[in-house]
Amino acid sequence: MRLGLIGLGRIGAFHAATLTGLEAVDSLVVADVAPGAAQAVAERHPGRVVAVSGTGEVLASGVDGLVVAAATDAHPELILAAVDAGLPVFCEKPVARAAADAVDVLRRVEAAGVPVQIGYNRRFDAAVAAAREAVASGALGRLHTVRSTTMDPAPPPAAYVAGSGGIFRDCSVHDFDTVRFVTGREVVEVYATGSANGDPVFAENGDVDTSAAVLTLDDGALALVSNTRYNARGYDVRLELHGTADSVAAGLDDRLPLRSLEPGTTFPAGAPHEFFMDRFADAYRAELCAFTEVVAGTRPSPCTVADAVEAGWIAEACTLSLREHRPVRVDEVRTGGTPA
Repeated sequence: MRLGLIGLGRIGAFHAATLTGLEAVDSLVVADVAPGAAQAVAERHPGRVVAVSGTGEVLASGVDGLVVAAATDAHPELILAAVDAGLPVFCEKPVARAAADAVDVLRRVEAAGVPVQIGYNRRFDAAVAAAREAVASGALGRLHTVRSTTMDPAPPPAAYVAGSGGIFRDCSVHDFDTVRFVTGREVVEVYATGSANGDPVFAENGDVDTSAAVLTLDDGALALVSNTRYNARGYDVRLELHGTADSVAAGLDDRLPLRSLEPGTTFPAGAPHEFFMDRFADAYRAELCAFTEVVAGTRPSPCTVADAVEAGWIAEACTLSLREHRPVRVDEVRTGGTPA
């Protein structure tokens, strides 16, 4: 198949390398707003990648599906342009910067009936998938506690912070999606807090660099989500599930960026994960392989716009909770949709 790719920054260029290595992908048509970016990617993958000047040329080039890795503000327009052309879409999260815009995209996508897959790559991590199966099979008994952690090794650039929408919308939302995906439950209430003791850019933008949130699920289970922009030992993403019959974890490999102080303990023994692209390289590949199956019509979207909107509502509730120092029910922030 022939795929289009729009957006060739850090993650877009990474996706280009992954896509050109997939057996199902014969060729890739790429474009970016930055002068020379598309041509540079084409030169790195001779014979597999064609560079064009813009979205219109990509959509008119006979592609079977579109991958969107452009800036967040362009996501709604690009998703809908592809959907209007009848093309399946893979789009990096979020669907849109504003929740109301995401709901509008959801309505239009559902009306069109064209499959759209949103890029929550952790769903394709082998251990996370196994955790979901452990819950679904009943092996854990009654699930009572979930712990999900994302710790970045260093803050993103100031310009990124200014446009990110805050730590809950940008970073924690991966944890929120994972909680929903693994447990099969909906979040009904949140209580969030945070601090900004590092670079002043966070406080200047009404953001925090370290956060914690307690999520109450619709069956009474509790999920604890913690995040920080300052984890000098490496990129730490972990998930714990605790039930009445068993407890399991994802992310406890030899590259876990955590140093044990227990006498005689040698775990973890490997070099710590440094960033999301090395921690989730296999998951990204599996995610894009899944999209080729969506394009081929052999499977439905494994992460729909509706899924992404639900994770977004949790982020909105946490943002409000942080600002007003109180518990917030997700229905309180939900607009234009049916309460969970």
